[in-house]
Amino acid sequence: MEESKEKGDMDQPNELDEETLFIVSQTFKALCHPTRIRILHLLFQNEYAVNEVAEHLNLRQSTVSHQLTFLKNLRLVKSRRDGKSLYYSHDDEHVMNMLNQTIKHASHC
Repeated sequence: MEESKEKGDMDQPNELDEETLFIVSQTFKALCHPTRIRILHLLFQNEYAVNEVAEHLNLRQSTVSHQLTFLKNLRLVKSRRDGKSLYYSHDDEHVMNMLNQTIKHASHC
């Protein structure tokens, strides 16, 4: 009986609600920008201050700050303050795993 219920569930796909659809599209928007990919990849490895991210990636600090704000608004990164410095780290294991899998995929091409 469970088997037919499961099959019936597969016949009727679940619709995405508007909020979920928006979040998914914004997440992919975040991942389609090379600078944001580089930042997320770096933050997956360790926590860094804005100036450290800029230095590691050879980017202007204003560029890094702008991209980190975008990523933070999507809850892909989080920050903590230590004195005058903001330190960033990744905040979504699911997205980071997807990004790492995509990087591995691209490395095999």
